[in-house]
Amino acid sequence: MEDTLTESRDNQTRRTARLLEIIQHIAGAPRYWTRQRLAQHYEISERMITKDIEIIRLTLGFQIKSDGAGYYFVRVPHMPTTSFSLPEAIALLTAARTAQAVPGINSGELAIAIARLESIFPEDLRPYLRDILDRLPRSADGTHRQRMLALLHRAYFERTRLRIAYQSTKSESAIQREIEPYEILPYGRSWHVIAYDSHRKDVIQFKCDRIQTGELLDQHYEIPSHFNLEVYLGDGWGMLRDVAQEAEDVILHFDAIAGRWASEEHWHKSQVNELQPDGSFILRFHVGITPETVNWLMYYGERVEVIAPDWLREEVREGHRRAWEVK
Repeated sequence: MEDTLTESRDNQTRRTARLLEIIQHIAGAPRYWTRQRLAQHYEISERMITKDIEIIRLTLGFQIKSDGAGYYFVRVPHMPTTSFSLPEAIALLTAARTAQAVPGINSGELAIAIARLESIFPEDLRPYLRDILDRLPRSADGTHRQRMLALLHRAYFERTRLRIAYQSTKSESAIQREIEPYEILPYGRSWHVIAYDSHRKDVIQFKCDRIQTGELLDQHYEIPSHFNLEVYLGDGWGMLRDVAQEAEDVILHFDAIAGRWASEEHWHKSQVNELQPDGSFILRFHVGITPETVNWLMYYGERVEVIAPDWLREEVREGHRRAWEVK
């Protein structure tokens, strides 16, 4: 009974997300999206698309029509104009920039949103921005994630070098480092800062929750124009770039239920989803496998089978065996 309720909630969540995406598609490309095109895009029946359109028209109250070429809005829905204080605008701009690193958000529309956010700042922003930044902390301790993130973002916006005490997994005591933040981004349930480490003279990844203390220095820096986040992270799975194996082909077979969940998410840039006649899914990747990959596969239990490579299949099987022995 509980599984049925959970699946029902999941289906409702997916449908709500689909409705919002359909509105976004039609608003962005009037008269392009036909019922057939939408059905093919979402891999559902045209009858289901018709029901979705009726919800948009009758329940949400959007004036949507079709003249044979495709759906369009008689009046494109707009959000009401909202004004922000400067601190709110900076916080919103920071969140929008962070969202660029998160899969599942339309990059084109996000870029437009960021451009609009930046346009609200006056040309003589620097004095005002300096005033706001001066209200942010100049130091923080690691017990308060929000203060640490505020400090890291201040260093990023000001392009100011930061001295941190970092608790590495390889050291019993915290190590002192001077860093220049290049990117601050969320991953899973944590935050990471990718920064130039003056001690190691290299770009290093730091987990924010392991930064015990931080202090701004009176030294400024510039982010190199050649730095590219995607190139830096490489072909590895997730954020653990230093432990990734050489990239190789990975083929996974998910049953119908888990396959729907897995195929709806963007796990890696090389991902290819293949719906099978029986409703199951084949997912293909060309990726550097990490321990995180193995943990992800074990989460799905018997609902996923590793087709290739053989060594990964054995690794997952061994992981399940060890888990069973613990029980």
